[in-house]
Amino acid sequence: MYIAQEESFGPVMVISKFKNGDVDGVLRRANNTEYGLASGVFTKDISKALYISEKLEAGTVFINTYNKTDVAAPFGGFKQSGFGKDLGK
Repeated sequence: MYIAQEESFGPVMVISKFKNGDVDGVLRRANNTEYGLASGVFTKDISKALYISEKLEAGTVFINTYNKTDVAAPFGGFKQSGFGKDLGK
């Protein structure tokens, strides 16, 4: 889908189905874009959340929430999103 490939700003959330247990397939789809500013993972399995957050090509990965962060935390994006990291190495 076009909207899943673009870097939209505003109240936009893309929700797509995936086969149960196909975590690596979901990661391939999520990383198959030229952008990588932020992403979100919603799950009851903390091990799965940590695995996915390490593999996602995004500057910020929110787990079981979205857009909640500390203003002093490093911020930036991957690929065509952003210009590196602010507030950290």
